[in-house]
Amino acid sequence: MSRIGKRPVVVPEKVNVTIADRKISVKGPNGQLELTHNPGVSVEQKGSEIVVNPVDDSAKNRALWGLTRTLVNNMVVGVTEGWKKNLEFTGVGYKAAASGSKLTLNLGYSHPIDYELPEGVSAKVVKNSIELSGPNKELVGFAAAKIRSFRPPEPYKGKGVRYADEHIVRKAGKTGGKK
Repeated sequence: MSRIGKRPVVVPEKVNVTIADRKISVKGPNGQLELTHNPGVSVEQKGSEIVVNPVDDSAKNRALWGLTRTLVNNMVVGVTEGWKKNLEFTGVGYKAAASGSKLTLNLGYSHPIDYELPEGVSAKVVKNSIELSGPNKELVGFAAAKIRSFRPPEPYKGKGVRYADEHIVRKAGKTGGKK
C-alpha cells in the first residue's frame, strides 16, 4: 500500500477539475494545468476529493499510484497558491535584472547571459536574490536549476548562484607556506 497514494487530494472550492479518459485538467486562480496520467492507475473525482487507485497490484502500478497522486496534488496547489524557488548569487560584480520573461545575468563572464524564462514562470530580482514563481512546480524547478547551472557555487570562496536554502561546504584552500 502506498502511504501517499491512498490519501485523497482535497480540491478547494475555487478550483475546477475535469477528468476525461486519461487527461486531468485543473483550473484555478493562478492558471490552468493539464496532465495525461499512466493507464496503470485510475483517477476519479468523488465530491470535492480526487482519489487515485492502481488498476492492478503489480509493482509498477503501485509505484505509479503515489507518483500520480503527488502530480495531481502539485497541480492543485500550483493553481491555488503557486510554487516559488529562491536563488542567491554571491560574487564581485554579479548582477541580475528581470524584464518581462527575460532574465539578464552578469556572473563574471565577459558577456551577459540572457535567459528566456519558460512560459508561466516569472522572476523578481531583489538585491542579490532571484525569486522564481509559477503554477507549474516542474517548470519553476527546471528554471531554477538552469539559472544555477550558469555559475554553480564554488567551494573556496562560495561565489556563484545557489538555492536560498542550500548549504555550501567550504574548503580551507592552501595552508602550506615557506619553511
